[in-house]
Amino acid sequence: MAAIINEDLIKLLGDKFGEKISGVNEPYGLLTVQTTKDVIIEVLGFLKESVGAGFNYLTDITAVHYPESNHIAVVYHLHNMVDKIRIRIKVFIHEHTPTIPTATVLWNGANWMERETYDFFGVKFEGHPDLRRILNMDQLIVHPMLKQYPLEDPNRVDKKDEYFGR
Repeated sequence: MAAIINEDLIKLLGDKFGEKISGVNEPYGLLTVQTTKDVIIEVLGFLKESVGAGFNYLTDITAVHYPESNHIAVVYHLHNMVDKIRIRIKVFIHEHTPTIPTATVLWNGANWMERETYDFFGVKFEGHPDLRRILNMDQLIVHPMLKQYPLEDPNRVDKKDEYFGR
C-alpha cells in the first residue's frame, strides 16, 4: 500500500467528521487541523484505529494560552511511524472553563502528558484517572504557563534607563 500523505488525511477526516474538522493548514508540512472538544476522542480514536490513518503513537499533549481571545488551545501531536507522517490536532477551549475529555482511554501514555498540561495550564481532563500536579508543588495556587502576569517585575532597579545613560 502507498504511503499516506496529507491530502489523503484531509479527505479521510473530512469524509468522517465533516464540519467538525476545521482550520486545516500545513505549516512547514505538518498537517494541522482543529476540532471541538465534544468529538476530540472520536477524532483521536479514528486516527489511531483507522487503517487509512494508523497514528498509533501519541507524541505529545500540551496547550497554548491565547489571553487576547480568552482561549486555551489543547494541542495533540500524533505520529504514524510506518508511513513517517505526523499530524497536529488543536482544540480551543475557554480559559474560564478549561475542561476536555481525557485521552487516557486511547493511550495510557496520555496520563502524564495530561497531568503536565493540567499542572502548567489548568486544563482539567474529564475522566482522567489521577489528575494532580506532576512538576510543581501542590501548594502552588496558580498555573504558571497562563499569560496572566507581567513579563518582568516593574520594580527591578537593574532595568532603569538612568543607570545605562539612556
